[in-house]
Amino acid sequence: MPKQLLSHWFLRRAFPALLSILICGLLFITLHWAAGQADEVAAARQKDLVNLVVSKLRAGVAHEQESATVWDDAVRGALERDRDWLDANLGVWMHTYFGHDAAVVLGQDLKPIYQYIATNERPPRTDDLATAYLPLAERLKQRLAAGDTEGMDDRTLSIGEVDLIYVGFRPAIVSVKPIVSDSGEVEQVRGDENLHVAVRFLDRDLPSLIGQEYEFAALEFGVQRPKDKERSFVPLKARSGAVVGYFHWKPFRPGRSVLKATSPALLLALIALFAAASLAGGAIWRRSSRLASSQEALRHQAHHDNLTGLANRLYFNEQLAARVAKANVEDKHCVLFVDLDRFKEVNDTFGHPTGDKVISMAASRMSELLPSSVVARIGGDEFTLLLDQQAVEQVGQVADDIVKCLKRPFDIDGAHIVIGASVGVALSQGRCDPVELTRQADIALYHAKAAGKNTYAIFGSHMAELLRKRRELEHDLRAAIEQREQIEVFYQPVYSALGEAACSLEALVRWKHPTCGYISPTEFIPIAEETGLIHEIGIIVLEDACSVLSELPQMTVSINASGLELQSPAYSLRIMTALANRGLSPERLEIELTESVAIGDNRQLDRSITILRSAGVKIAIDDFGTGYSSFSRVQKFAVDRIKIDKSFIDDLHRSDSRAMVAAIITMAQAKGLKITAEGVETAEQLELLKGLGCDHLQGFHLSRPLARAGIISLLQLQSSATA
Repeated sequence: MPKQLLSHWFLRRAFPALLSILICGLLFITLHWAAGQADEVAAARQKDLVNLVVSKLRAGVAHEQESATVWDDAVRGALERDRDWLDANLGVWMHTYFGHDAAVVLGQDLKPIYQYIATNERPPRTDDLATAYLPLAERLKQRLAAGDTEGMDDRTLSIGEVDLIYVGFRPAIVSVKPIVSDSGEVEQVRGDENLHVAVRFLDRDLPSLIGQEYEFAALEFGVQRPKDKERSFVPLKARSGAVVGYFHWKPFRPGRSVLKATSPALLLALIALFAAASLAGGAIWRRSSRLASSQEALRHQAHHDNLTGLANRLYFNEQLAARVAKANVEDKHCVLFVDLDRFKEVNDTFGHPTGDKVISMAASRMSELLPSSVVARIGGDEFTLLLDQQAVEQVGQVADDIVKCLKRPFDIDGAHIVIGASVGVALSQGRCDPVELTRQADIALYHAKAAGKNTYAIFGSHMAELLRKRRELEHDLRAAIEQREQIEVFYQPVYSALGEAACSLEALVRWKHPTCGYISPTEFIPIAEETGLIHEIGIIVLEDACSVLSELPQMTVSINASGLELQSPAYSLRIMTALANRGLSPERLEIELTESVAIGDNRQLDRSITILRSAGVKIAIDDFGTGYSSFSRVQKFAVDRIKIDKSFIDDLHRSDSRAMVAAIITMAQAKGLKITAEGVETAEQLELLKGLGCDHLQGFHLSRPLARAGIISLLQLQSSATA
């Protein structure tokens, strides 16, 4: 009996317990081993990925250089020592588009003829740069002279030298490439080519960018090998084999996470084997599912835009590069750049939440229009599209359809919003450079916007020439402003509706080019605003206007101000100083700002207007009625005058337009505002506006803009006639 009882106890108690312990122990050992293996595999893959990323960075910097160094214009720009051209195409553009930290152009004697260093907390010294790149430049010069072509393939257009080098105390990828002709039409002596140096630092923001792009936790650069055993690392080696530093990061350990999550379930298995096994299996499955779901969500987030759900710039570039890399000779590629017109006005008027809704609705329309193409949002109100083969065959119709679908009104929270879009198109066939293809689409977009927006343009060789002419125009404008000989100020009289005498003047800037004659303000003012030259033009107009006020003591003058000028903290001080230097009363000066500027949300702009009005300077809203404003919005500036846009005056013969003008005049008078009608070109318009109660009139019917001498003569004759 005792033996039977013992056996029964063993079978009922000890055996299940021992079996549970044995199974749980084996399971724990197995899981521990599997977790370790999974962690080792994950760590090894991450190291391989970091090595691949570093290799791609080295090759990528050199490949990015070729987008601008293999170019006839680059050869000429370097030979002519055109610093503006070199700065725009081989310096600033390389930094803006590719993130290069420094660029140097070397002459035949390996002396720098141009140098660009991006602004940051620790910019490299010129001597440190030279120490880093000169050995590479000398080696490349010898190879060029010897006709060496080692390393060139279908994707590499020119030989080069690249290495991981310390620039001062900062590690960097330094790449040297020759500046060579892409057409072969520019003759060059082998070994005498100008060289381009590109520098991309490996420390500071680059590890963070790589970590974000490839999902590495706390990726950092260090000079010394990390002592923390919990961190993974790879050495960064120069071509000589010397280690220049280490990339180290907190490795992803999926096995450890799973093991930690399942440990409580293993303890419960000692009490109830089958229940615990079920719980453990369920926990593992759920944990794995959540992990897989989380990884999938992270992958989706890394490749898509949060607002619209479209692909982002990274995913678009990957898709484009993959498509052109595996393309056959007959395969066609088409990239579209889309930029929403007047989107800034929507943001300024209705606020950013409404602007975000417009962005989302525009994205939906393009996705519905081209469901089989890659549609990406690359930032702000800019989109890129990679068309499928079927859409490429009718690209003109596709681009026109995009313009039309984005021109249709957007109904948002009761608001009827109309924007529009400009589209740039670039086409290629077979294998090609994806960077060059996107650059061509960007150039085409610029031409579409220059053509008046709400249209599309397909890249052609002529566009590069037009872009070159625009750069020449920018260069000539800079020279004209420096010399102050070509920039002229004309004055158009403003007449009282109650009499025939001019009561004020509007100063209008003109540019008389030495070879092209007068260039329209609509052509050079946008260039001035883009390049920051608008401030110098504003100073010229202000000084001339103050001079005219001194000669005509009974007259007032209005000048136009751009949003960029008003957003400058020095603008109001500049106005008051110019008036004080000539002893002029601020009440004799009026500043006109466009409707879109007036309704914008900018604190510095508001501050400038407040300072000027408190000093007595008058403020007027120009082109009223062409934007999204209303009297309630305009009223926040307490403006003195509203100028009705010429488009309303042109249609004054129509009853609906006449009613609109009458309504504007009535509401303005009710708020105590003066009204000026622009663009009066006929006697009929003149009489109608007088009858509607308009205060002042301006237009070709009364007087065209006149040069300084002409306007002074006109007003002196007017004064003599009334004396």
